[in-house]
Amino acid sequence: MPDIALVAEERSDRGSSSSRRTRTDGRIPAVIYGHGIDPLPITVEARDLRGALNSQARGSVLFNVQVGGASHLVVAKEIQRHPVKNTVSHVDFQVVRRDEIISATVAINLVGEALQVTRAGGVIEHALLHLVVRAKPGDVPASIDVGIEALELGQAIRVADLNLPAGVTAELDPEMPVVVAAAPHGMELGAEEEAAAAEEEAAAAEESAAEASDASDEASDES
Repeated sequence: MPDIALVAEERSDRGSSSSRRTRTDGRIPAVIYGHGIDPLPITVEARDLRGALNSQARGSVLFNVQVGGASHLVVAKEIQRHPVKNTVSHVDFQVVRRDEIISATVAINLVGEALQVTRAGGVIEHALLHLVVRAKPGDVPASIDVGIEALELGQAIRVADLNLPAGVTAELDPEMPVVVAAAPHGMELGAEEEAAAAEEEAAAAEESAAEASDASDEASDES
């Protein structure tokens, strides 16, 4: 997808009071930084920013921010939101080059229904909501979809199982679970009881073998 265009204005006022006034006026405070430039405080029209973030969710993660005649190729490194309204309150834009490898945090979306799990009374646990990846800016996906239709009770999808786009690698442990098809509570207890019984049987077998060995040794001594 093409870069997402944003027109911004440089801001001179700093501080929380100024940021509140900016948001009241329908603009969102932000900052551009990275690659040796001094941090550049800006504001962006709130409606334009919402549209840009919606476009990001559909594909591209690269923004082309125009400020006072200059153009900056950036990614949204951090998006701060209101704790109640969930509206965007501030954005940190990091300057990038198209040919460099960057780290980015990507949302993980679950796709489909795990009918075999739900029919058995199990629960789908979304253990990992975001994945940290490394890639060139143009290769970073907006999100990663994980199909769960084939999951069965007791199975898990791990980082190593994810189908990542070409040129994208995960920074997390490959064995880290992303989705777990957890068994019902009662079934989990049954499994634990079976494991305990197996341990008891193994201990009893070892004890019997030891007694048989002792008896054989005594018989040998008497002879």
